[in-house]
Amino acid sequence: MKKLVLLLVVVCLFLSCNSKKEQETVQNPSDVLDNESTEDVLGQVMVYEGLLPCADCEGIETVLKIYQGDGTIESHTFELTTVYKGKQPEKKFIVEGSYNLERGLEKDQDGTIYVLNYDKPEANQIFYGYSSTNPDHLFLLNNKRQKIKSKLNYFLTLNE
Repeated sequence: MKKLVLLLVVVCLFLSCNSKKEQETVQNPSDVLDNESTEDVLGQVMVYEGLLPCADCEGIETVLKIYQGDGTIESHTFELTTVYKGKQPEKKFIVEGSYNLERGLEKDQDGTIYVLNYDKPEANQIFYGYSSTNPDHLFLLNNKRQKIKSKLNYFLTLNE
């Protein structure tokens, strides 16, 4: 009986030594991110940039980053950065959240609409869309998911 208990203690010590060794080799999560590109971690990234009109400033410098993740709706995230140019001090805003895709932009059934903050109340949602014939131009849409009718530039350009 003593031999069995001794054997059990030795096995437990051996297993605990192995688990410590494994814990020592685990990398810090920030080291992992440094070693892998952001694109690998978050999936494909599309970056749209442009200068949108502003009523009381020189323009709104806008950068929209769309992260497609692993393709599931839960992994669709975005980062929208806006800087109000010509204001002292220049104001910078960053909005991060989830997005959803909708098919059809006005008369273009193959167009795509990004609904930013789709999981928030409609007042907090932001709509951008592109037509199937020109996916490099992402238009800011009104709350009815339509292009803003104006001679001013309300689109962002895909940065490749």
